[in-house]
Amino acid sequence: MAIDTGDTAWMLVAGSLVLLMIPALGLFESGLLRKKNAVSVFMQIFFGLALLSVMWFVFGFSLSFGPDQTGGLMGNMDWVFLKGVPWDEALDYAPTIPGVLFVKFQLMFAAITPLLLTGTIAERMKFSSFIIFIASWSILIYYPLVHWVWGGGWLAQIGVVDFAGGIVIHTSVGMGALAAALVLGRRRFFGPAIEIPHSIPLAVVGSSLLWLGWFGFNAGSALASGSLAGNTVIVTHMASSVSALIWVGLSWMRSGKPSVVAAVNGAIAGLAGITPASGFVSVEHSFVIGIAIGIASYSTLVIFKEKLKIDDALDVSSVHGTAGIIGALAIGIFASQAVNPAGPNGLLFGNAEQLAIQAFGVGVAGALGFGGTFLIMKVLDFLIGVRVSPEVEDAGLDISEHAERAYADEEEFKLDMDDYVKDLEEKDEFFFNKK
Repeated sequence: MAIDTGDTAWMLVAGSLVLLMIPALGLFESGLLRKKNAVSVFMQIFFGLALLSVMWFVFGFSLSFGPDQTGGLMGNMDWVFLKGVPWDEALDYAPTIPGVLFVKFQLMFAAITPLLLTGTIAERMKFSSFIIFIASWSILIYYPLVHWVWGGGWLAQIGVVDFAGGIVIHTSVGMGALAAALVLGRRRFFGPAIEIPHSIPLAVVGSSLLWLGWFGFNAGSALASGSLAGNTVIVTHMASSVSALIWVGLSWMRSGKPSVVAAVNGAIAGLAGITPASGFVSVEHSFVIGIAIGIASYSTLVIFKEKLKIDDALDVSSVHGTAGIIGALAIGIFASQAVNPAGPNGLLFGNAEQLAIQAFGVGVAGALGFGGTFLIMKVLDFLIGVRVSPEVEDAGLDISEHAERAYADEEEFKLDMDDYVKDLEEKDEFFFNKK
């Protein structure tokens, strides 16, 4: 097919909206953390964007979407450095837009996916270990899953579908978050005292921009402008709105007060959860899915954080993992070819088998996300260590890892730095110690 200028224009916009989600993620996360770690989150996210973009350009796209000569396991290296990817013709994956534009859109997914894990490792992971971690996670977990589901690999061949990333992204990230939290262990003085956000307005701004960017994330996955993209936008918005209301209602019943933090987390859970189903279901069914996402994600947050005392700092395992699993399974129930003729029917439309197929895909992604992350973290911990020292954690990663602060004036910054250096000198750990 010839390149369609309308589809191309929409995909240029959609890719830019997904890029907007990356600084929005920084605003959201830093606002919910303590102010002594606000800069460290932005550093992880912006450095990660640059590193993961280069990796995608050099070999990531080729491994994920390149021609398959491994029986559905991985693409080959024909497209390294994007060699052979056309700028004036389309690829089979997106037949109406330039090949390089498809690369760019998928690059944004490849960048933001590992960076979602910053919400789990926040306030206690070494920056050097973080660099190796996200690179390894992309190569060993994300690229294979992309090929298996979106690149025509073995999961796609048995019928697993995922419109915009509930299996490939949110299930793998959510289960990976659980593994990373278990390996890292709880932050010092873990409890309500360290859970107080330093800037709720910053988190609200970040979550609002994430909500906006998610329209490009989900509707852009139609890879064309038109009715499917339009339906995906309203489906996405409805599920997020319903989930936000559920979170506020449940938190209100538990605490006696309606929580802004619950509202933004509920909205993000709804966005993550509807992602895999957004291109296959009607808006009426998205309402029901939003209810299920809200109840399930809030319930697992309570179980993980309050019952099991797992310190997933910003609840990635619940907000992304549980939500993504619910949305991926919802395809097997609510998917309709009346919405997307290229997709499957679900249980309600006479295809009960699709639910089992989706459950298998979720199981594979969850096992790879959890097991792969656990292995990467354990190997890193053995080789170079993954967690900062107690002194660094108490001082905050902004000062100790980056010698910067988000809000301090010059005098306050100098006092904090002097205190940090003095503490290390007393323990004979300061690297400038001349003894």
